[in-house]
Amino acid sequence: MPARVRAAYDTELARARSAGSSAERWTALERAHILSQPWVRPHVRAHVAMLGVAWRERDRREVTGQIVRLVVAGPGSATGRYPVGNSGRARVPATLPMPLPDDLAALLE
Repeated sequence: MPARVRAAYDTELARARSAGSSAERWTALERAHILSQPWVRPHVRAHVAMLGVAWRERDRREVTGQIVRLVVAGPGSATGRYPVGNSGRARVPATLPMPLPDDLAALLE
């Protein structure tokens, strides 16, 4: 993971930890997820963080979705078969590519 992407990824994870609301927390985790997709360990770590938040929020659907995504995240990144821009949330199909936010697209170029 290039240093500039790592810095943005770490910033988003820190933002998620210090967020004042659930919506802010999930937005930061989604952005960290998008940044992490091409790399196995950061991608899996993003899903672990999402699973932790889902567990603390007692969101059964999200917990189940994150467990499934934890199984496929590493292999997907390792083989380059991941849906670019996907937010990583259980509410969206795990294989659905999504538009990249402009700032993240610039980092990932």
